[in-house]
Amino acid sequence: MMTRLVERFGRTGFAALSSLIWALPMAAWAGSADLSPIDKTAYPWVALGIGLVMLAVWIVLLTRLGAVPVTARQRRFDLQQMSRSEKRWTLAVAAFITGLIAWLNGAATVDWTPLGTAIGAGKVGPILLAAALAAFVIAMVAGTAWSWRRESDAYQRRLRRAVRA
Repeated sequence: MMTRLVERFGRTGFAALSSLIWALPMAAWAGSADLSPIDKTAYPWVALGIGLVMLAVWIVLLTRLGAVPVTARQRRFDLQQMSRSEKRWTLAVAAFITGLIAWLNGAATVDWTPLGTAIGAGKVGPILLAAALAAFVIAMVAGTAWSWRRESDAYQRRLRRAVRA
């Protein structure tokens, strides 16, 4: 299974994709740690424990990654093959996605009732805050789409250069 995934995504792609096994439980821990003092139904220590165990599993996977044979071919997210432009746009995609995830995590763990009440009362500050939050999420989605398109173009240029060589 690991060999097949490494063959498909390359070593860098496999490492990034497999990082979800610890990143998602850690995100659940962060969200439940915010909610736990309020509702007493979330169990943040369970999510933290799962996240830490899965982080150890991921580190073990990474230590074995170098021994997995990989056929030489062009892969989208192989850092050794990527052009400077691809690396730059991939970093931009990651930054915009991180911003979007941060916004979603914040939105999921905040009680929006006071903001809604203040907006309903016509207060200018809360209306501006809501507009800024909406502008932020729109910018993160648009930035993700724009930088993904640019990264895809850079990847296609690399593929065309590889075919000519």
